[in-house]
Amino acid sequence: MSESAASAPRKVVVTGLGAITPLGVGVRELWQGLLDGRHGIRELAGEEFAGLPVRVAGVVPVDPAQLLPRPVARRMNRAAQLGVSAAREAWADAGFAEGGTRESGVDPARVGVSLGAILGDASVLVGGDRRLREKGPRAVSPLTTPMTVPSQAASQVSLDLHITGEARTVTSACASGTEAIGQAIDRIRYGRVDIALAGGAEAVVTPAIMASFAAMRALADGDLADGSPSRPFAKDRGGFVNGEGAGILVLEAEEHARARGARIYCEAAGWGLSADAHHMAAPDPSGTGVALALRRALRDAGSQVEDVVHVNAHATATIEGDLAEAGALRAVLGRRSVPVTALKGHLGHLQGAAGGVEAVAAALSLHHGVVPPTVGCGEVDDAIGLDVVTGAPRALPSDGDLVLSNSFGFGGHNAVLALRRVRGQQR
Repeated sequence: MSESAASAPRKVVVTGLGAITPLGVGVRELWQGLLDGRHGIRELAGEEFAGLPVRVAGVVPVDPAQLLPRPVARRMNRAAQLGVSAAREAWADAGFAEGGTRESGVDPARVGVSLGAILGDASVLVGGDRRLREKGPRAVSPLTTPMTVPSQAASQVSLDLHITGEARTVTSACASGTEAIGQAIDRIRYGRVDIALAGGAEAVVTPAIMASFAAMRALADGDLADGSPSRPFAKDRGGFVNGEGAGILVLEAEEHARARGARIYCEAAGWGLSADAHHMAAPDPSGTGVALALRRALRDAGSQVEDVVHVNAHATATIEGDLAEAGALRAVLGRRSVPVTALKGHLGHLQGAAGGVEAVAAALSLHHGVVPPTVGCGEVDDAIGLDVVTGAPRALPSDGDLVLSNSFGFGGHNAVLALRRVRGQQR
């Protein structure tokens, strides 16, 4: 494919998956944890969190710096460390050689990176400011600025895998990861690149951000002894749990993937965006903006409502947010009973990385034909009015082929990804 745009839109498929989440390192740990109904929400024991009104979060159970060579890790913020680890897994899972494009025989100019992040890693700037106040300007590392920018994860993935086509960063609150995947779909569709690593990486479990969310009364403060404090769609839901992680998909033009005999998880069939234009933080209770993004994703995928067999909901476990999303889904799906699951009971809310990790799970649901349960939802709120999967995994219905993965963010950002089952796909 030349640098010019494709004459007709190309079909895009998912050929690789990578993740590092509160459930563990790697896609295998994520998927098994989802099926087992486990959660990775923990108490924050560090001294810096003492005195905070809420001290639970979905944190990765390892130091991500230990997963990379020390000289490499020390030049990355925590979000970039998470992103590079997930990207390496996704790249290898897609069948490419370790080390990136050079070892894989792939033209680096035909590969791109598209990652979502809200802040990336807020702790770097906070730490630099603390050293400035305590020890003066000479104590501030020259790496502070390049390690603070939200685009650091995308740039570090491109450096690590020697990707020169493009390295894009999308920042649209908690819809960032899903929008980044959608942008990558279009870059492949229209011939700008043949392959893209797309998703999100975020590490914002810091004292100031935890305190800010608590001041908004947005955080759940349940006892871990009672299970996950994040309870999407539940009658007793009381707020979200802050979290961190990374989820990345390898997207590829279908003809490119088939020419090299790649295993295909599913088709990245379409995506949709909208804006609520309602409030700086609260969702529009009417769900009108969410419904518009859902309909646009269906249209972009060339699909009908009847094709939808599963929805991976955003569902942060806030009172207003869950109701707005449920109302939008009812408006779009009509009387159809579509199994819906929400993963934030397992993981917490991974912010800009949420869409990437949840897209990985949605692809796996299509690939394996299984819908994970919604952890934390003991009793579904009657006002939700959806077929929420709880208790145990459920077989994916066979009467359609489309899965929707939703992400919504502060300021009214709405993004929906549509993934389609590929008949006869390799497993």
